[in-house]
Amino acid sequence: MVLNKICQTTLRYHSSKILGSRQALIFNSSPYQNLPYSYNYYFKTLTLESRKMSSGQELDRIKARAAETETILANLQNQIDSIRKAAVKQASLGEEENLRKENDVLKKEIESLKMSLILAEVGNGVRQIHVPSKEVAAAMTGPVTVTNGPSKTTQNKQGTAPTEVKEESTTPAKKTKTEKKGKNEGADGKAKAAKGDDGKGDAEIDVSRLDMRVGKIVGVEKHPDADSLYVEEVDLGEGKNRTIVSGLVKHVPINAMKDRIAVFMCNLKPAKMRGVLSEGMIMCATSPEKTEILVPPTSASIGDRVRVKEFPGEPDAQLNPKKKVWETLKPDMRTNKDRVATYKGSVLAIEGKGVVEAPTLSDSQIS
Repeated sequence: MVLNKICQTTLRYHSSKILGSRQALIFNSSPYQNLPYSYNYYFKTLTLESRKMSSGQELDRIKARAAETETILANLQNQIDSIRKAAVKQASLGEEENLRKENDVLKKEIESLKMSLILAEVGNGVRQIHVPSKEVAAAMTGPVTVTNGPSKTTQNKQGTAPTEVKEESTTPAKKTKTEKKGKNEGADGKAKAAKGDDGKGDAEIDVSRLDMRVGKIVGVEKHPDADSLYVEEVDLGEGKNRTIVSGLVKHVPINAMKDRIAVFMCNLKPAKMRGVLSEGMIMCATSPEKTEILVPPTSASIGDRVRVKEFPGEPDAQLNPKKKVWETLKPDMRTNKDRVATYKGSVLAIEGKGVVEAPTLSDSQIS
């Protein structure tokens, strides 16, 4: 018994030293504590070896989990990078769209400011300078061509564009039977001229029959009986001013009308507009949004004739309203993509000085 007690005491001491207090408590409270010392020692050795083996396996498991964790973290990092790149790309697309919208707004503001500046300069007598595009320049300096048939093409004085000249008939006109009949025909011709036909009642209708000239608005006021009308005094180089009524109150401020240089149609039949006789029409480019007065070349002088070289001829003294010449020609009077006034694609110009154009409106109706 004494030996047994000594062995147990020794075993508890050594187990507390080797296994630690908790393992020693488990070991010492186990049923094996009453075994002889040799058996207890053997059991302790097995326990230590088992503990060493379990620690090695645990370490391997920890290493495997660490490697798996690193793989998962790497995959997560790749996904985060992909998401970040996609987010940056999406944000850049949204920013690009916003910039485009802002650019469109700025362009409209710039166009509005340019129009205001042009109107202010024209109102203050500053002449506008236009640089024509290549197409317009080519149209201004076309080659001379010759056609076969009853008509032949020759150059005008400047030699810049073809001019069609009809051959005069060599057959003498039949003589009248009596001088009285000739006098009657002469009287009839004078009556037609007085009515504005100029013997062109049955002639081909083209832009050459319009008398368009450069004029200066020397006075302007609002119509006394119409809020949307201006009454203008226009100098056309005729020695006296003409009164022209125009409906531009909603489109052009009155201070931009005074002393303005513009193009006027001068052979319309005078007509009263709300009680005021109008003796012509100011030429404008129009769109659903706005109306702009056409601007002649900067070197143009008052009274200069606006022509279309492809349609030579002299204008009627006065257009016959019954023939509806202007109404027929109007659909073909437009500004092109360069804002230049045209008739059937041919430019309206003052010979040797330049073209007529709109300040901002392109591909628009002229009226």
